[in-house]
Amino acid sequence: MAYFSFLEKTTKKGEAMVKTEGKKNQNRTIVIDFQTRERYDQLCQRGKLFIEFVTTFILSLGFSLRHKKGCSGRKGLTRHSWYSRVRLGHLVIWRIQCKECGVVFTVLPHFVLRYLSIGVEDAKKALQATHGGLSLENCHIIFNITVMSIFRLVCGLGKQELMVSLAKCNLKPPIYFLADEKHSHCLKKKVYLPTIVTGRIIWHLGYTQNKDTDEFIKSYSQFKEAAKKIDPNYEPKGSLTDGFESTRKSLKKVFPKLALGNCLLHAMKKVPSKLQRTTTEVREVLVKKFYKIFYQAQEVTINPVFEAGQKLRHFVMTVKKLTNVDNAKYIQQWIKEKKEGWYILFQDKKMPKTSTYLDQAHNYLDRKLFNMKGFHHPSGHQKEFITGLALLYNVIPFQRRAKNSN
Repeated sequence: MAYFSFLEKTTKKGEAMVKTEGKKNQNRTIVIDFQTRERYDQLCQRGKLFIEFVTTFILSLGFSLRHKKGCSGRKGLTRHSWYSRVRLGHLVIWRIQCKECGVVFTVLPHFVLRYLSIGVEDAKKALQATHGGLSLENCHIIFNITVMSIFRLVCGLGKQELMVSLAKCNLKPPIYFLADEKHSHCLKKKVYLPTIVTGRIIWHLGYTQNKDTDEFIKSYSQFKEAAKKIDPNYEPKGSLTDGFESTRKSLKKVFPKLALGNCLLHAMKKVPSKLQRTTTEVREVLVKKFYKIFYQAQEVTINPVFEAGQKLRHFVMTVKKLTNVDNAKYIQQWIKEKKEGWYILFQDKKMPKTSTYLDQAHNYLDRKLFNMKGFHHPSGHQKEFITGLALLYNVIPFQRRAKNSN
């Protein structure tokens, strides 16, 4: 049950929750611990004992039902109506009504999750089945649970907002973060996921079918609004990107004072593609030299920006010497466009240097999405499913690769 502590719809064993919906016709829900399903089935057959058990359980915990104003609740309760949940084996759910004010309460047994089509035990198995990235076949064999149950649970979790769940864990919005967009092929059409990550935590996961700046602005604005609800004075200081233009423009529009850095890892990977008509040996030499520029600049304590600038100019001269003039001009122009984002990393030591954590988070999502590809269809719940996977990534520290991480 610890996995469901961040959900408002779920309670621990031995607790009762009375929640009022903000609707015109208020329908309250009471979660009652009947100990076993067999006992619940027996009480459902006997109306008087069922009412007595519910009343005694509520009073023993010190709860009082929320009646209408002016109702004393002294006339007692009576069974009002019932309905059956087919996916839970035609489980009967009873509603009870106050004899005085007529307010109706839904009695939900402890082994059923509100708004979800699976029971608590199946939900536990479904969460354990995601442990360590097990395949769907192994989940079915080891835990004796259907893949559809896992899909329904993840979609149910995806109805929650990432920022809301993290705020309940007493986490403050990040001051420095990684931002990037990744694309997904769960459906026939490509969709883009604007993402914000800090360490092993996914703070924001957007969903859009276009990769233009306006769509990204809407997505990152949702993150800003959610962060403002937690901290009204929230203002991030720095963000690292891979240099994608739409991401940089949208972040600058949403956070005008944000310092945008360029990922050093992406820069090193792009060096070979900037060199034309050169041998593999020469490219390897230049890549190693380019790596040393940033590695040595980080160790410099006095004016590291000047140190990096000098070495970058010397790197252009080395490219001209080992290859040709055209490559040197091409590299020089590329460095001119990207160096401002690199210098920011040396000016502020707290800025992240690479987007490794963000890539790892999306690799996790891609593996899960590939495993569940049989359930993705145009009329499905892809957005909820992706958000649910992000929540599991945040609240369950089960990844083998993250076992020894901070």
